[in-house]
Amino acid sequence: LTFYPFFFMAMTSFKATPDFQHNFWGLPQWIQLSNYSDAWTRIRGYVINSLVVSTTSAAGVLCIGSISAFVFARFHFPGREVLFLMLLALLMIPGILTLVPAFLLVKNLGLMNSYGALILPYIAGGQIFAIFIMRSFFASLPEELFESARIDGANTFHLYSKICLPLSKPILVTIAIMNILGTWNDYIWPLVTIADGRLWTISVGIVSFGSQYMGTESWGPMYAGYVLASLPLIVLFIFTMRYFIAGLTSGAIKA
Repeated sequence: LTFYPFFFMAMTSFKATPDFQHNFWGLPQWIQLSNYSDAWTRIRGYVINSLVVSTTSAAGVLCIGSISAFVFARFHFPGREVLFLMLLALLMIPGILTLVPAFLLVKNLGLMNSYGALILPYIAGGQIFAIFIMRSFFASLPEELFESARIDGANTFHLYSKICLPLSKPILVTIAIMNILGTWNDYIWPLVTIADGRLWTISVGIVSFGSQYMGTESWGPMYAGYVLASLPLIVLFIFTMRYFIAGLTSGAIKA
């Protein structure tokens, strides 16, 4: 039940229209590779836009979130716990409630119809969960490592870049994957902030792409576009699965 829709999508992407109409459930009688070339020429721009937005947003979340988490985990200052609890309280606010305020903010900043309208809110919105996860992980690192580095003359930046980040690769990859998944599949925010079709991400562009083929009943190219839109995430997860699983299970078992 879980995998058959994906199998059906991939199978149908190789069918010509007559083959789809007369052989709905069966395997394609002949391979129609032109479906993929047709689909790629139409969704290539959407895929590139999503790659730019997702990777840039994930990099920004990791950069800013890891610095904030390092401060919360390794520094002691007045009001630290109160400030951290205030940040955690933001996790209880549904994202849809901030849609209108965020839209007005982006509009007043003059960022509409630009990558900035997507990247900057994604970075801001992804901070809370990233700080929460990385702060817990950074706090679990042995203090002896940092003391040894300080004795050897390491400053704060060295502690962050030479000890914290290398030891936190699994959790960083996990957060990056989750952010990329969220931004890649987000539909509402790109729809309301980007009116220029040339800047649409794949989630918005694929809807417009599919509607073009609904009337003509050219199902093969439409399904081929869906397959191509899914491939980047599949490839990403295949090559980062080991780090993703390690990040999810980190801290679950203590020596």
